[in-house]
Parts: sequence; structure tokens; C-alpha cells
Amino acid sequence: MKKIILFLLLISSLYSDAKVYIGSSYGFLNEDYTNGIDAVSSAQMAKLKVGYGDRDAYAIEFSLEYIENNSKIFSANDKEKYGFNVELVKALDFDIMINPFFKAGFGAGFLNVERAIQKTINYSSFNLGAGFFIPLNEHFDFEVGYDYKYLTYEGVDTIAEKISYESNVNVAYIGFNVRF
Repeated sequence: MKKIILFLLLISSLYSDAKVYIGSSYGFLNEDYTNGIDAVSSAQMAKLKVGYGDRDAYAIEFSLEYIENNSKIFSANDKEKYGFNVELVKALDFDIMINPFFKAGFGAGFLNVERAIQKTINYSSFNLGAGFFIPLNEHFDFEVGYDYKYLTYEGVDTIAEKISYESNVNVAYIGFNVRF
């Protein structure tokens, strides 16, 4: 019991300056499929996130993303794509008016499709990202970044067999954060 209390006190002292923040971002993505199919998809992306951490140290982010998908890869009319991501962020403070950051995490989501057998296709992702925060003051900052995602889709049922797809996603975005 003493070890647990000591551990909790240590963790709370490390994050004594940490703050909860919320943010939103808007960007464009390019998805390139890798399983022998020659398909590329481009779309717009919007993201809402909640995080806990410091702008010039470590943070953890939970985000919901919406992708306006208009490709025709999984069905005659692929629809919206929704995702949930968890990422660890390491930001650096060089006292140069911007704070560069790196992040890594994972995610999961689903894509709405119009197929006779399936209405949604689930996917999982491994995420890497980099960018920088532009602090306006103690509570507000802009965020400019790039995310790379490796997506693995659930098998698509074609009656004769299940085909699995994988893709590489590149996202460029700009966002705004409010820190409490």
C-alpha cells in the first residue's frame, strides 16, 4: 500500500503543471492501398481531441476523427469514415516561439459502405506524427502537423473469399487548442 501511495505522489508531482486541453483540427489526407490493388483515395478530415499534459513536455491525447470519404474502393459508394485514436505526445521547448512535437499511438474505427453483405468495415491503425505548436498565450495555441497512419482493414466478404486490405495514410492538418 505504501508503494502505491508513493507511486501516485510521484506521478502527480511530475504532472503538477499539466493541464487538460481540448482542440480541433482540419486537414487533407491521401490514402494509398498496398495489397496489390492500384487505388488511391483523397479526402478531407476533421478531428476533435481531448488531452492531458503540458505543451512543452509530455501529453496523452484522445481524439475522434471524421473523414469525408468519397472513394469507390470497398463498394460502389463508400461513405464516411470514423475513428478513435490514443496518442502519446512529446513536445520540446526551445524558447523560439514554436514548440515542435512528436507523437505515436494507435486507433480504431469503421467505414460505412454500401454492400449487400456488409454495411460497415472496421479498421485499426498505427499512428506516427510530427509538427509544432504556436503558442498564442497560456491558454491558446495553433497546431500544424503531419500524421502517418498504417491502416489494416477487416476482411471484405466477396462471397467466395474474404480479402483484407492495408493502406498508408498521409495527413496534413492545422488545428486550434484551448488549455485549461
